Amino acid sequence: MLEQRPFRDILGQFTTGVVLITAQTPQGPAGMAVNSFTSVSLDPPLIALCAAHSSSTWPSVRAVGGFAASILGSEHEDLCRTFSTRGADRFSGRDWESTNAGHPAPADALGWLDCRIEAVHQAGDHELVVAEALEGSLSGKGGPLVFHGGRITALSA
Repeated sequence: MLEQRPFRDILGQFTTGVVLITAQTPQGPAGMAVNSFTSVSLDPPLIALCAAHSSSTWPSVRAVGGFAASILGSEHEDLCRTFSTRGADRFSGRDWESTNAGHPAPADALGWLDCRIEAVHQAGDHELVVAEALEGSLSGKGGPLVFHGGRITALSA
């Protein structure tokens, strides 16, 4: 079996975008940064993401049954780092929109999708989540924030 460190190093060469997964929970807004996010289907409109079993945020988002997935741009590195830090005050000092389902989304995100969880599958040390996109918006302009080689970065022109 392939060891964990070489596996991570190899997969780190695959560049991914970065999204925030946010939800309005009974305890207040909750959210986390995710780079394991992809489109699944156009009909119906489905996305997928992976959430670690070790996440302290994912259980409260999962319990709500839905979330906003906000696509981050190159100017959001600080926001991504805040949402990647355990115990950080993630929702202060920034303008937020609210989706029709009531989930927070950064007002300057490149775009967002309001999603309803359709299925959760156990997958090793993560949960594989499939969700239907119920609505969305292109709300910002700019280049994407990406994750490559273990680093958050932006694409160069």
